[in-house]
Amino acid sequence: MNTITPGRRGLGITAGLDPGLARDLAVRCEHLGYHSLWSNDEPGASGLQTLAHVAVAAPRLELGVGVLPLDRHQPVGIAAEIARLGLDPARLWVGIGSGRLPAPIDIVQRAVTELRQLLGDQTRIVVAAMRPRLCHIGGAIADGVLLNWMLPGQAAQARRWVQEGADEAGRATPVVASYVRVAVGPGSAGRLRDEESHYRDINDGHRRHFHAMNVPLGTVGVAASTRLEVLDGLAPYHAVLNLPIARILTDNDATALSAAAAAAP
Repeated sequence: MNTITPGRRGLGITAGLDPGLARDLAVRCEHLGYHSLWSNDEPGASGLQTLAHVAVAAPRLELGVGVLPLDRHQPVGIAAEIARLGLDPARLWVGIGSGRLPAPIDIVQRAVTELRQLLGDQTRIVVAAMRPRLCHIGGAIADGVLLNWMLPGQAAQARRWVQEGADEAGRATPVVASYVRVAVGPGSAGRLRDEESHYRDINDGHRRHFHAMNVPLGTVGVAASTRLEVLDGLAPYHAVLNLPIARILTDNDATALSAAAAAAP
């Protein structure tokens, strides 16, 4: 079910953020009116653990992990870790992706089914998608679809793919969210360019995705000097998404994180 109020935004952070910084940032986000705080997941840093720090400090924030790759995380292990950390299922958005496994469609479909059985109906299951088939699958079976590295025009097309999948399955269209990289202040253009350069060549799927977009390096996201420019850059994403998630590109210190968070809501 689409439970996001229009106009709401999420904030995205890096897994493994110092617990104190994560808690302070969560409190700041709650005060700024964010809908949710999202963490990625990395081999040496648990996204769910990062969310556990956030959960204690900001009880009104919803919590998203985006995404847990299924080549490193099995559904039974995801459920066990959520229970171990004491995360409230009703606040969670659990994002999954196929990772480096073959046959991604089948793997994602099975994982969604297993997670529903393990976690119950309160936890929202989110499918990571960039291309048409996974967008259709997400529309057909998930509570949300998490896009990544898209311009507003591509995000609008992806949302139509999600809606087609939902229509074919005879169900309501799930929430369509997307990470939007946001860099603000001095050096913002360089930070966005460096981040995008890394992801453009991270695997074959990303290479095909960026090749299809055919846009200059450093243009997929928002790089701005001021808060007003950030809001102007995010506005087209807000127009086509249920939930834009500002994935902030900044140093991991309290001042920089707080300033970046304050620029995006």
